Amino acid sequence: MHATQEMHLMTQSSTSTSTSGELKSTLWMFRQEFIICAVFSALVNLLMLTPTMYMLQLFDRVMISQNTLTLAGITLVTLFFFSVMAFSEWSRSRLLVRLGIKMDLDMSPRIFGASFATALRQGGQQASRALTDFTSIRQFVTGSGLFAFLDAPWTPIYIAVLFLLHPILGVMGILFSLMLIIITWISNRLTQKPVEGSVEAAQNTQGFIISKLRNSEVIEAMGMLGNLEQRWQEKHADHLTQSSKSADLGTRIRTFTKFVRYTQQSLALGAGAYLVIRGELTPGAMIAANVLMTRATQPIDLMIGAWRPFLEARKAYRRLEILLTEHPAASGKSIHAPPLGQITLRQLSANAPNRQQPILDDISIELQAGQVIGIIGPSGSGKSTLGRAIIGIWPDTNGDVLLDGNTLGSWQREALGPHIGFLPQDVELFEGSIAENIARFGEVDADKVISAAKRAGVHDMILRFPNGYDTAIGDSGGQLSGGQRQRIALARALYGTPRLVVLDEPNSNLDDAGEAALLAAINDLRTNGSTVFIITHRPGPLAAVDQLLVIEKGHVAHRGPRAEVMAALKAKSSLSTPTSGSAQQQPA
Repeated sequence: MHATQEMHLMTQSSTSTSTSGELKSTLWMFRQEFIICAVFSALVNLLMLTPTMYMLQLFDRVMISQNTLTLAGITLVTLFFFSVMAFSEWSRSRLLVRLGIKMDLDMSPRIFGASFATALRQGGQQASRALTDFTSIRQFVTGSGLFAFLDAPWTPIYIAVLFLLHPILGVMGILFSLMLIIITWISNRLTQKPVEGSVEAAQNTQGFIISKLRNSEVIEAMGMLGNLEQRWQEKHADHLTQSSKSADLGTRIRTFTKFVRYTQQSLALGAGAYLVIRGELTPGAMIAANVLMTRATQPIDLMIGAWRPFLEARKAYRRLEILLTEHPAASGKSIHAPPLGQITLRQLSANAPNRQQPILDDISIELQAGQVIGIIGPSGSGKSTLGRAIIGIWPDTNGDVLLDGNTLGSWQREALGPHIGFLPQDVELFEGSIAENIARFGEVDADKVISAAKRAGVHDMILRFPNGYDTAIGDSGGQLSGGQRQRIALARALYGTPRLVVLDEPNSNLDDAGEAALLAAINDLRTNGSTVFIITHRPGPLAAVDQLLVIEKGHVAHRGPRAEVMAALKAKSSLSTPTSGSAQQQPA
């Protein structure tokens, strides 16, 4: 959130160095843990040769010498190596689990903040994807995907051991490894688009269902279910088609991969038997070579399974780097004295995506603290955008919004937030108790909560609920009526006596008693010296305002004391209204 383009550029340039590669820097912080994990992986893979050596000793030494002490000795040594290998596997898994938790604790708050900033600009879907992206990265670097890449360099070592047993076995190991690598590459090329299409179709189908469930009452009341079900069936059929194609292709590739694996095992055993017949290999080496051949290609098999998660994690990594770069961590913010509420707009303009003309264009006004300002105008003129720009939550603005002479971009939002009250046109309450919502989900100060509720005129209404202020309101306040939600949201806006208050259509769902309470709250704010902006189409709240701003097509058409502006608007309306005589002359 920024008030001016200049402030945005200064902040971005000052933090570009620190945010460039921020995720990479975070992962680099854990390099010691990754090195330890690599050491454990090396030890595990080295000890994987234990079964091969045991078979060699068993068939080529014990079976010939018939010495039980030798058998017992090599068995005990083998069991010791197995225990070391098991400990190493457990240690690296435990290390990565702890690493994942630590990484999550370090990065989640940062990504949550950047996701929230994205939600202000692009909506919740982009924001939720960022958290999903981080989960994909964390699961890959702390799970079996990382093991696949750590084990892969050992394939040449196993092949080298096969060469020591016999060159033919080594060549077979190379050929089978190359074959599996080619299969992996081909499968990725063939399945990428079908899988992405299936995932996209699933997301479209799920998003369609979720959006319609939010409006189930409207759908039921107006008999829209059949039409919407038909559209859902079309999306669902597309999803099934895409999933079927992806599943069929994946099944064919997996079947061929199994064929290659089984062929590898049998041919390795057959080649070993041939070499034994020719006297170039011992029976123990034949069995050991078969096991070693399987072990040589096992890391490649793991990479086949981990390749798609790797590609998804790489895409998620790139998206997160872009997100963190576009929304750098807050820094360089000043700590100002508590504001008085003086607002100055200097050449303020506001824009929106896919819109050529600005919503607000070059607005420059100065308003003293303690005034109640009404903002009126036709629908779509920019009134709500102006209200959001005044409190610094409209994402795309140019010009300056000054609070007591300081740009909003220079404030720490956590420090500024308690001094701002905001009642949006679309009221949104959150899951929790009434007291928690009024207290803005901070530490609940009972005196402040009750004071805000009384000033909003909802104290008695809240006491009539089963649990009073501790009543749970459900998801999005769904258990409350529209008027109740709006009045509780007004109490939230008044919590702590903020110095700058913006009320957007605050009486849209209020009855006469609620509107009287609203006027009393506005007068109370004026008495306490707060600056209040009221955006409204209804005349009721205008009785409490000192100044009026008339917004037309993104410009301030009129501004001044309420009585003067109302008189000017009335005169303008009378001039533009045709007389009865002229009206009669107009064609029917």
